[in-house]
Amino acid sequence: MKIYVLGSTSFMEEMVQVKNKLRALGYNSWIHPHYEAFVRGEKQEHVARWQNGERAALKRENNYLHEHYKHICESDAVLIVNSEKHGIKNYIGGNVLIEMGQAYVHYKKIFFLNDMPVGLSYMDEIEAMDPICLFGDFGNLKQYESKK
Repeated sequence: MKIYVLGSTSFMEEMVQVKNKLRALGYNSWIHPHYEAFVRGEKQEHVARWQNGERAALKRENNYLHEHYKHICESDAVLIVNSEKHGIKNYIGGNVLIEMGQAYVHYKKIFFLNDMPVGLSYMDEIEAMDPICLFGDFGNLKQYESKK
């Protein structure tokens, strides 16, 4: 199963760890290469601009929305790293919601690393896409391997 790992940029270290864990388990998994570069301490100018509030400009300049879409289309499933952010457990932000929608309309499985978030204004949209919560247990993927 080909799994594209996504999540809030705040979770990039965990996303790299998840990608590596999936590969160790034999899955063809990947993330956008910039996340791995950021975790290695590279692309510091990019990181500084991100922290300086230039997020929309960087998303445009690096074509992130289209790049993620392309990778979603190439996958069998997406695995969303949804940790705590802004005091919200299992956080799903705006970009990830868009990416989930892209996966959903292309009939890709949508996995959450953790449980469902609670209290977001777009919970109906999240729930309607039927994400599968792994509760941190990658062994739960086995039952979906032959199903797309």
